[in-house]
Amino acid sequence: MQAARASELAPREPVLSVQARPSVVHDPDPTPAIMLAFADRTGLTGRRPDRRYLWTDAFAVCNYLGLARATGEPQYSELALKLVDRVHHTLGRHRPDDPRTGWISGLDAEQGEAHPTRGGLRIGKDLPERLATEPVDARLEWDRDGQYFHYLTRWMHALDQTARATGQPFFNVWGRELAEAAHRAFVYPVGGGHRRMHWKMSIDLSRPLVRSMGQHDPLDGYVTCLQLSATVPARPVLDAVTADFASMVDLAGLETTDPLGLGGLMMDACRLDQLARQGAPVEPRLRDEMLEAALGGLERYARQGELDEGAEHRLAFRELGLATGLHAVALMRQQGTGDPVLERLGAYDPLRAEILAFWLRAEHQRASSWTGHRDINEVMLATALAPDGLLALRAMTHPQP
Repeated sequence: MQAARASELAPREPVLSVQARPSVVHDPDPTPAIMLAFADRTGLTGRRPDRRYLWTDAFAVCNYLGLARATGEPQYSELALKLVDRVHHTLGRHRPDDPRTGWISGLDAEQGEAHPTRGGLRIGKDLPERLATEPVDARLEWDRDGQYFHYLTRWMHALDQTARATGQPFFNVWGRELAEAAHRAFVYPVGGGHRRMHWKMSIDLSRPLVRSMGQHDPLDGYVTCLQLSATVPARPVLDAVTADFASMVDLAGLETTDPLGLGGLMMDACRLDQLARQGAPVEPRLRDEMLEAALGGLERYARQGELDEGAEHRLAFRELGLATGLHAVALMRQQGTGDPVLERLGAYDPLRAEILAFWLRAEHQRASSWTGHRDINEVMLATALAPDGLLALRAMTHPQP
């Protein structure tokens, strides 16, 4: 890990169990209905046009896996596997409006099927990526396609959770191949042995579209690569890649007041906590530094009054990411270690119930801030209501050789 400085920007332990949901969630549980409606609306089932978006689909895969485990109904496992396949065949290939065709990795049809993540995965934005000859338009760039590193790590996690749930190592292998491809493309040297990362790359990973580094991108890379390596220890591990991401983590620059970033910090801390209990070689100080940063950012965020605004002025998916992160903290607290930072974070437990209650209200789901981002909002709501599929790192089911 980097020295602290200011920044601008073995046997398995028993798995963590998800806490009881807040009293604001009424029976019947809305999570299955939300995820079945998402499948129909985005073309995963039914006859509607296929509509894939990498971040949303990564959380959706985990949600389906969690529902399969909770209900025992095979349709949810089938939806998870179908969604993985659909994402690879849509976002792993060039856009329909692109003169290029085939797998974005450049592999032929047969090799592309065998290694669908070797070229990364497109974001799934509405507009095509910016051409190399076009000037940068910061506002327009948000709506343009390309590849985001923090979306790729979310998909690596979804693939690994699929491997753990199904006992099929090839999902983990695809996650590792994606990690290696992303590392090669996004990480670059800056002199003196130091490395940095680009925030957004072109679809074919040949050039940066946004050169700045995401605040938590190295951290996401480190935690995710550590997880991928721990899932199937007999396979070659991502030692060099993992160490490279670790070297870029700035412990003094982790704090944020962005609710989605705060949620991500707490979710990553929960993953590290579980990996350490399962014997993975976790950086010893990192989890505590992450929790301290989350606590500092959460204290500042709570004072800003953002949650006092009306629905039109709030972004549900960002707040629901925070609610999921607070679930993750509750899971760590259940281990009974008496960690003082976890106890202090526990004071914000009512916040997750408040966020869920707000966005479960029908009138708030009629706001344009909800309807304009319906897919991601609903999937993130389902995650916050039933986070087990995302958060719990279970041992491989009937591991395969």
